[in-house]
Amino acid sequence: MENHKKPITVAPEGGKSVSVGGSTYRILVSGKDTAGAFATIDMLIPPGGGPGPHAHAAFEESFYVIEGEIEVKSEFGQYVAAKGSFITIPKGGVVHSFKNKTSQTAHLLCTVVPAGLEMLFEEIGQPVATGQFLPPPVLDADTIRKLQDTAEKHGQQVFPPNYLG
Repeated sequence: MENHKKPITVAPEGGKSVSVGGSTYRILVSGKDTAGAFATIDMLIPPGGGPGPHAHAAFEESFYVIEGEIEVKSEFGQYVAAKGSFITIPKGGVVHSFKNKTSQTAHLLCTVVPAGLEMLFEEIGQPVATGQFLPPPVLDADTIRKLQDTAEKHGQQVFPPNYLG
C-alpha cells in the first residue's frame, strides 16, 4: 500500500487571517502543512494598499488577480494586473512592489515556493477575522527598523517607499 497524505481542505472562513500593512492576508496552507514545499495566501488589498518595495531571493512568488486590479512595479518596469492576470516574481531577489490604485478592494491568490514567507506575515501581522481590515500602521523610523529586522530574519529585504520611483 502506498503512503498517501490526506488532502488539505480549507473552508471559506478557514485559515489564519492577519492584517499586514492594512491589507488582510488569509493563510490557506502554510509550510507546516506542505513540509515546506509551498504556501498559499488569499490576499485582500484595500484601495491604496499593497506592500512597498521588497525582495526575497530564496522565494518564487506568484499572484493571480481574482477581483480588482493592482499596479505591479519591479526593477524591470511596471504592469497593471487586472482581474484574471497572473504575475510571477522569480527567485533571485528582484525588487518589486504592488499597489491597489483603484477605489475597490483587490483580491489576489498568492503562492510562494518554497514556503516561509507566510511566517513573516504571521510575525508582523495582527490577527483579524476573515475579511476584516485594520488601518495601516504608522511607519515611523523605529517601526521601519523593526520591520526590516524581522523581514531579514525571514529572508526578505525591505526598501524605502520611493526605491522603484
